[in-house]
Amino acid sequence: MEQEHFFQCPYCWEEISMIFDASVYKQSYIEDCEVCCNPIEVSPTFEEGELVAFYSKSIEQ
Repeated sequence: MEQEHFFQCPYCWEEISMIFDASVYKQSYIEDCEVCCNPIEVSPTFEEGELVAFYSKSIEQ
């Protein structure tokens, strides 16, 4: 089960979207922004296929 989530990039502030596997309760990984290509740590949390928590932060370089 996939779910798309829209949020602002912590570097360029553009709205971007990512598709997450909603069947996995808690996730954390690094994905590059599709606009500025900087790495973002994203951490979505799902309950019964619904997004209940989400945070994204920049990665210190």
